[in-house]
Amino acid sequence: MLREILQGTGVALVTPFDINMEIDYDALGRVIDFVINDGVEYVVTLGTTGETPTLSGTEKLDLIRFTYQKVAGRVPVVVGVGGNDTRALVRDLETFPLEGAAAVLSASPYYSKPSQEGLFQHYKALAAASPKPLLLYNVPGRTGRNLSAQTTLRLAHEVTNIAGIKEASGDMQQCLQILRDRPDDFLVVSGDDALAMPQIACGMEGVISVAANAFPGQFSEMVRLSLKGDFRAAKKLNDALLEGYDLLFAENNPAGVKAAMAEQGLLKNHLRLPLVPISQPLHDKLKVYLKN
Repeated sequence: MLREILQGTGVALVTPFDINMEIDYDALGRVIDFVINDGVEYVVTLGTTGETPTLSGTEKLDLIRFTYQKVAGRVPVVVGVGGNDTRALVRDLETFPLEGAAAVLSASPYYSKPSQEGLFQHYKALAAASPKPLLLYNVPGRTGRNLSAQTTLRLAHEVTNIAGIKEASGDMQQCLQILRDRPDDFLVVSGDDALAMPQIACGMEGVISVAANAFPGQFSEMVRLSLKGDFRAAKKLNDALLEGYDLLFAENNPAGVKAAMAEQGLLKNHLRLPLVPISQPLHDKLKVYLKN
């Protein structure tokens, strides 16, 4: 059951680039070792934090294979396959090297703003094509359309091979409805770093995190303590991370977390256009936070 395999902290890996804007695999290897050695329970490659809209098809295949090789079975790997062209995603699911994946994470279609029935049919088609369990990813702040609790639960109960959801709507009532009415084997994880602790208190199995790229030890321990019900200890760690969450997401993701990781010597602070590094005033605030 994915509710057991993917319990805890998953990290949505960034994609490091060199000065020529080519993928920096040496840096990516350092990042993968860093997050695994500091305690995250699994990694997600080709998530939107990895700047996937700017990656070519060949680069995506290479990243999947590199991640499998570097992780080497130490933790589960989830592969992101998302977009707004359902037919193209079906082809990707049929051709991507997914044999080493525990699951596929698929962000809802962006820009198109389909109806709830359109979202249902989109995910139904992907689930039928996917050789691995499919995780929904609801992030309306980026896609422009909320995947409602009703549609999520309809997919969970009616569509074989849909195994869970990364919920990043920020709507606690919607999250509570999903947690109340989901099937017993349906995984629900947070997609909001700052809300992960209270959402775990409500019944979520963990979080797929951006902040864990930069703070894997503190963040994953906070999640483990929350899952154990030790919220007093978890709150102390989370309180120390609250300012970090604000700084990482103040201007853009993953510009904030890449700046933090650059300060830690994990990668160079390069992003592919249209993304750019965070502003100098914000970077200065981030440096002070990291020192403290």
